[in-house]
Amino acid sequence: MVANVKRAMSITASLNRLTFNDADEVRALFSELIGKKVDERFVLIPPFYTAGGVDISVGRNVFVNQNCTFYDLGGLDIGDDVMIGPNVGIITTGHPIEPSRRRDGVTAKPIVIERNVWIGAGATIIGGVTVGENSVVGAGSVVTHDVPPNTLVGGNPAKVIRSIAEEI
Repeated sequence: MVANVKRAMSITASLNRLTFNDADEVRALFSELIGKKVDERFVLIPPFYTAGGVDISVGRNVFVNQNCTFYDLGGLDIGDDVMIGPNVGIITTGHPIEPSRRRDGVTAKPIVIERNVWIGAGATIIGGVTVGENSVVGAGSVVTHDVPPNTLVGGNPAKVIRSIAEEI
């Protein structure tokens, strides 16, 4: 794990020297980071932070705004057409709650972000959560439980605000 963290820190340091105008280089470095080629419509605006990278899977046409942190040790699956606002934290890891066990190691649970999700600025997604297709996570929300498809959630902890229906 330590070697993987060092690798990720090296790659993200290079990535974070780039700008919005360096989109091809950003895609190449992010592909190296996760060990899989991202599609030509993938956009990430640096800076970006991660603890590993190899446990991130990204679909097509994904947008990641600046200053996002993905701690992916538990596994992070991002579907097609997802938009992630600035300052979003997607955190699959934690520590035991009991004071005597906190330094024993890291706990990890996967996060799944399904197709066509929008995560608003400053939101935090906690390990073990699935954000359902077409859903919106409101800015500043802390998501600790699964989000049903086609739903707007917000708050801390995030709660369902309403269903999202297509306007006709």
